[in-house]
Amino acid sequence: MLRRNILRVAGGGVIAAALPATLSGCSSAMPPEAVAAWQGPPAAETDPRRWALSWAILAPHSHNLQSWRVDLSRPGEIALHCDLTRLLPQTDPFSRQIMMSQGTFLELLDLAARERGQRCEIELFPEGAFGPEQPDPRPVARIRLVPDATVARDALFAQIPRRHTNRSAYDLARPVPAAAWAALADAVRPNPLHFGWVGPDTADGPALLARHRAIADEAWRIELTTPRTIMESYRVLRVGAAEVAQHRDGLTVLDAKVEWLARLGLFDRAQPPAPDSYATTSQIDDFRAKLASTPGFFWMVSEGNDRATQVNAGRAYARVQLAATALGLAVHPLQQALQEYPEQAGPHAAVRALLGASEGRRTVQMWARIGQAPEVGPAPRRALADFIQAG
Repeated sequence: MLRRNILRVAGGGVIAAALPATLSGCSSAMPPEAVAAWQGPPAAETDPRRWALSWAILAPHSHNLQSWRVDLSRPGEIALHCDLTRLLPQTDPFSRQIMMSQGTFLELLDLAARERGQRCEIELFPEGAFGPEQPDPRPVARIRLVPDATVARDALFAQIPRRHTNRSAYDLARPVPAAAWAALADAVRPNPLHFGWVGPDTADGPALLARHRAIADEAWRIELTTPRTIMESYRVLRVGAAEVAQHRDGLTVLDAKVEWLARLGLFDRAQPPAPDSYATTSQIDDFRAKLASTPGFFWMVSEGNDRATQVNAGRAYARVQLAATALGLAVHPLQQALQEYPEQAGPHAAVRALLGASEGRRTVQMWARIGQAPEVGPAPRRALADFIQAG
């Protein structure tokens, strides 16, 4: 659910001009093996669990970490665990976003099971919920797939292979239609969250849009200029086709010139760039321009913030993004201001106040930009076998 294809290098424009026009061994194309999972399960797959899981692993995930592990040792059951080696302790210190990403997985699993006439019986935290600090080895969910001819198929299933997070500039002249907002709100309804939105046609729309953009802009600046948070992104940054094909996760840069700069040691991912460097200021400017192109924002607010609520918020977000895909709308989550690390305290308080969640137990679980944009390709995904734990 975060940033790809946006990292630039200090002085890169000058150095890149000196590079050869054809860069040997470098490619800006996504390696086919890195996105093979988006083709869905093989036609010969007979295990309904593996068939459904092949779609579930296409769910959106923070930093594209794919922190899902499944145990298939019990016949007819799936135990979902959080991969504790794939967390975001700096930007997501309480793993709220990680729990939402477990929910996106469960929603796609349920949609896929329905497509095959299976009832997906999901028991959250069957051995007890995680504490408020971090996940632990206990399962997030235990799922039973039960054949049931009465199970209704969901039209959102067809959007799974088309759903991609779109971080590009949007078309400011094409606001989200009122009927689309209603459809997105309807997609949330199976889960108990408040869905809100703003566009140029809503009450006080232009002024509110400016406030949304300003908070998002400041939150992005903070994340880029806080050394430990930008380094968390750098650690999962895959530069060039070879790295992308090797890892099939994380944040992706396929610019051949950036790859060459990395090979030459001119793009150092071992240390954070200075706040006033081109690597930082160019990203801030680029993101500000994208915010300025955004005709609408939406958000989801929960009552409470326990682990089950976080998982269900992820399920709701998956449904909203699939519904947006069906409507031809692009979506880009803006989680920076929602993150609970100290440096984000200002934007965090500002966005809560803006969205009516500054008091009580209400929590803003999702905040995103939405609009019309050119289609983008899929993010890398590991193979299904990589998610199945041995034993």
